[in-house]
Amino acid sequence: MFDIGFWELLLISIVALLVVGPERLPGLARTAGLWLGKGRRFLSSVKADIDRELKAEELKRILKEQQDSNPLHEIVEEASEAVKDAERIASAASPSSSDAQAKPSDSTAKQADEK
Repeated sequence: MFDIGFWELLLISIVALLVVGPERLPGLARTAGLWLGKGRRFLSSVKADIDRELKAEELKRILKEQQDSNPLHEIVEEASEAVKDAERIASAASPSSSDAQAKPSDSTAKQADEK
């Protein structure tokens, strides 16, 4: 985040030692550390909340897309159309097959005579 090197930290600590004094410097450093920790925890919790919201929005979008496309409904419709086509083909073929069953072919009659 900030690019603070060794020399910058040394300068800040010398200025703090001169301004605050050696007696109160440890307490000031402890208090500054506590506030810094609270700030980091707050920022990480805000970041986690934002990430959760983004993931929730993405999940809602995916669910809406799946609901709109509804592939299961399409599969059921395709299967029912295929069954209807098969029934039409079977009904169209059934009169000719019933004629074939009623009139045995010559080869079938010859085979029956041979037995």
